[in-house]
Order: sequence, then structure tokens, then C-alpha cells
Amino acid sequence: MTDEIFSADCGGCELMKQHGRREFLRNAALAVGALALPVHFIEAITLRDELATYPFPATDGVFIDKNKEVIVARTGGQVYAFMLSCPHQNTALRWNSKDQKFQCPKHHSQYKPDGSFIDGRATRAMDRFAVKHDGANLVVNLDKVFEDDRDHAGWKGAAVAV
Repeated sequence: MTDEIFSADCGGCELMKQHGRREFLRNAALAVGALALPVHFIEAITLRDELATYPFPATDGVFIDKNKEVIVARTGGQVYAFMLSCPHQNTALRWNSKDQKFQCPKHHSQYKPDGSFIDGRATRAMDRFAVKHDGANLVVNLDKVFEDDRDHAGWKGAAVAV
């Protein structure tokens, strides 16, 4: 294929003329992939009573503490802490990096990075823990859980601005 075929599609952009369609598309895919939220496995740095303390996420991403069954997510200028289990039948949720959403492997309920419900058998959003920013740390109150359908205002407020 020639550059002339693509110049009409992209308005004759210089990148297409210099590198061709294949390299242009590969670079575009890499750029989109760079926006994907990476997943990391973490552990609380301190536990005191019902409070779990984690380093405040420096970058966007999904951080999972399997031991305490907590998901910490930084996205869209906010940090959230969720229960690891799906609200439908308590199956451990997974982060789908490719599609940028949480998903239940049992019945395929899907959630946005902020925990909002998208689709599936679940009937509500992911459960959020109360959180607060404390210096370089994020403190998660494991005894204070907000369910979107029972306390929408509390659920919406269970976030920390970056």
C-alpha cells in the first residue's frame, strides 16, 4: 500500500508520510496501552485495629492486597478502596487490564475503575471502604463499608482526591 491511499484518511499527516500505516497504528496502540491502569500486588504497611495503612499511590493503577482482601485504585484524580469480593456472591474480583474494568470470574459482572456497576448479575456497584489521606499514606477503615444501593452518598464520598 502507498502513502497516497492513507493521506486522504488522515488528512496527509506527517507521521503517516514518514512511517507508514503499520508503524503509525503500532505506535497508536502503544500510546493507548500506556494509559491502561497497571495492576500491582501490595500488603498493608501497618495494621491497627480496623485500620490498614498503605503507601498513597503515586500513579494511576490498581493495587490488590489479597491478605486483607482490599483493592486500592487510583484513577481519574481519585483514590478508592474496595472490597476484593463481588457484591453478588463474594467471588474475588479480577482487574482486566485490556478492557480497563474489574470483572467477576464467576458470573461476569463488570465494574468501572471507580467501582461503578456496568453489567452482569450483580445489582450494585463494588463496595467501598472509608478512606483518608494521611501524609504519604492511605488509611483504609476495614470496618466502614459503603454499599451504593444502601448509602449512595456515603459510597460517593468514600474517595480521596489526588
